Amino acid sequence: MKVHEKRSHSHAHGTVDEEKIMTRKQKADQLKSNEGKESPKKPKLEADNDQHNGKATTEVAKEFEEFCKSVREHLSVAQMREILEANGQDSSGSDASVVIKCLDMLFYGPLEKCQICNGDLEFDGNRYSCKGTYSEWSSCVYKTRSPARKQEPLKLPDSVLNSPVAELVKKYEDPKLRPHRYVGVTDKPFLGMMISLMGRLSRTHAKTLHVATLLMQQYWKTKIEKHGGTVSNSVVGVTCLVASPAERERGGSSKLVEAMERGVRVVSEAWLLDSIEKQEAQPLEAYDIVTDLAVDGKGIPWDKQVPEEHAIESLSAELKLYGKRGVYKDTRLQEQGGQIFEEDGILYNCVFSLCDQGGAINEYCIMQLIKVPDSNLHLYYKKGRVGDDPNAEERLEEWKDVDGAVKEFVRLFEEVTGNEFEPWEREKKFQKKPLKFYPIDIDDGVDVRCGGLGLRQLGVAAAHCKLEPMVANFMKVICGQEIYKYALMEMDLDAPDLPMGMLSNVHLKRCEEVLQEFIEKVKSMKESGPKAEAVWSDFSQRWFTLMHSSRPFIFRDYQELADHAAASFECVRDIVVASHMIGHMGDDTLDDPLSDRYKKIGCSISPLDKDSEDYKMILNYVEKTYEPVKLADIEYGISVENIFNVETKEGPSFDEVKKLPNKRLLWCGTRSSNLLRHLHKGFLPASCSLPVPGYMFGKGIVCSDAAAEAARYGFTAVDRPEGFLVLAVFSQGEEIVELKNPPEDTKPLEEKKVCVKGLGRKKPDESEYIDWKDDIKVPCGSLIPSEHQDSPLEYNEYTVYDPRQVSMRFLVGVKFEEKDTVMDAQD
Repeated sequence: MKVHEKRSHSHAHGTVDEEKIMTRKQKADQLKSNEGKESPKKPKLEADNDQHNGKATTEVAKEFEEFCKSVREHLSVAQMREILEANGQDSSGSDASVVIKCLDMLFYGPLEKCQICNGDLEFDGNRYSCKGTYSEWSSCVYKTRSPARKQEPLKLPDSVLNSPVAELVKKYEDPKLRPHRYVGVTDKPFLGMMISLMGRLSRTHAKTLHVATLLMQQYWKTKIEKHGGTVSNSVVGVTCLVASPAERERGGSSKLVEAMERGVRVVSEAWLLDSIEKQEAQPLEAYDIVTDLAVDGKGIPWDKQVPEEHAIESLSAELKLYGKRGVYKDTRLQEQGGQIFEEDGILYNCVFSLCDQGGAINEYCIMQLIKVPDSNLHLYYKKGRVGDDPNAEERLEEWKDVDGAVKEFVRLFEEVTGNEFEPWEREKKFQKKPLKFYPIDIDDGVDVRCGGLGLRQLGVAAAHCKLEPMVANFMKVICGQEIYKYALMEMDLDAPDLPMGMLSNVHLKRCEEVLQEFIEKVKSMKESGPKAEAVWSDFSQRWFTLMHSSRPFIFRDYQELADHAAASFECVRDIVVASHMIGHMGDDTLDDPLSDRYKKIGCSISPLDKDSEDYKMILNYVEKTYEPVKLADIEYGISVENIFNVETKEGPSFDEVKKLPNKRLLWCGTRSSNLLRHLHKGFLPASCSLPVPGYMFGKGIVCSDAAAEAARYGFTAVDRPEGFLVLAVFSQGEEIVELKNPPEDTKPLEEKKVCVKGLGRKKPDESEYIDWKDDIKVPCGSLIPSEHQDSPLEYNEYTVYDPRQVSMRFLVGVKFEEKDTVMDAQD
């Protein structure tokens, strides 16, 4: 199965230059070096030349290494907790974290609170991270390499003053005598860390397991000590436990179990190798192997898999929960006729989401009461991460007492969310609590990924359809599961456990409000640096709690907001409409379900005669205004497969729009998954205003005079070359405003309902325009450079704010075809 690399398809993207596309992980790595830059002054990379109190950084590092060895030897973890408490520092956490915090404080001084949220900072091996809470929606994600420290003497408990290391510790009591900690690239990446080893790692070639293990221990002990760390035979107080895959697959030893109980991270040998190679301790969570218990990626959280493996699992996964009345598939109770328990108008079926990137949490939760005929009530509860079923918390309990089951359900709801159940279910009253789940309000219906036609049903349904064959094939596409599965997978909203294609209007409205509130906030925001980053982080965690993602990340700019928030929201909104329209089709493929759904859409779709003048006109329009989509080093041309004449009943008809002034036939780009909603309800304005192409002129309906622009949205992937472009009759009205840059405020444009023409760097040659029927101009000229080469838009955009000015007229089915490979010049 060939699966393309996932990428964004958005209304907002003005260009698809795939040579410049990076994954979000690559972007995060690129931005990693900017974390915590409080001022333009940065620590020097030439560590050997950096001086602190007359000592070189390397000298300070060696002194700290020796200090750590002595203190670890003579002070217990309990004493270290006592020291932290005496100096107003956080003493909670695992033994390993307490040891790291205490050693850092004794040598370098007590840390000040986080400048963003007043939380506690903690060294994670690379930098200092805040462990506090920014808002009820998010943990603080502030990180820095140069934290502020208290300029005051240390307070040492009597147990420390009477210990063998009292004089050594007292040496650093005076703030003026404390060294400065340099955190950066170094040949001592394990400085201050104690590491435990388990099992046979891969650095040895001995013939017997016993000898191999001994050689491994010596090899890595030497390596770790050379790079600043120490090796312990115990897991008490260590930074991490490095375990071999063989030990893990055998179920591990008592050492591994003890490490997990103590909260010690268990990592692969690759962590040692990468940290030494990159001269910096790598994030431990990226090398965690405790959850990696199955082969071939099964059981690994989707956000830890490479995109291609995630895509394969996503597309082959069966949706487990399809809507408010859906019994979760893994219970197997639906096979016994099980139904969601309903009492006094309340359905006892709740799903929740929690994204907290500061705490590395991205989980969903499901609670159901299920009534099985001739049996008792069952309470189902599951909590975990997408793709990580082996480690999910899950239970199915049978209850004879209905009242008892209901009370337990209500108790669990309050435990999970911190809110009462009934006010939420009846009135949608809810207050988000820190580190608590938020309900995803699902609707009563069937998610199209479950209700739509499966691949094996498509041919049967089309064969029994009474519609014209080309129309039947079109209906087969928009009523199948595939285009919706791909859309949600590409947006990382594809959890098989959650019906993201069956959200309620209440939930969608909440998402839209949060997005718009944040955009207004960030446009007027005066903060900069880490404080501004905290605002973006808070929104990101809030957004991915409301719109549960298998791969959440932190938004960093307007373009990412357009691509992964606004466009994703609009697509989910449209898929929800499709879900309601399609319903459940799986059992009636012989009863012509395609004709039935065609009637429900409420529009007329008919093939355009290939010998007609309109067909020739559209072919010419495509040829003149299309430019290849470029993906990496390959360009994709386009061919027209078929064209449909469309007359919608919702929104303005063609007869209504043709009476309006200044009409043009323009291109609209859309995902295939959005088509059904467009056909059923007409075009909707953009959900928000953002200073990027597609959204830069506010909440309007956007079209273009270039097929190339529409093709960027209709393009799916190299392994799914079919797509659709829309041609609409577009009235510019009496007043047309020409702009090439986003206005500071789009509200006046929206209120006056003028037409905005966004001036692109390329335009159709006006000498080749033609007049179509009813004074409608077709700007089908060859694309040429415009006089606006400094515009952020590549092609012209036309925006109107009154849906009555736009009427869909043609639907153009196209196929993207690989052109000759573009070769880079070689020396």
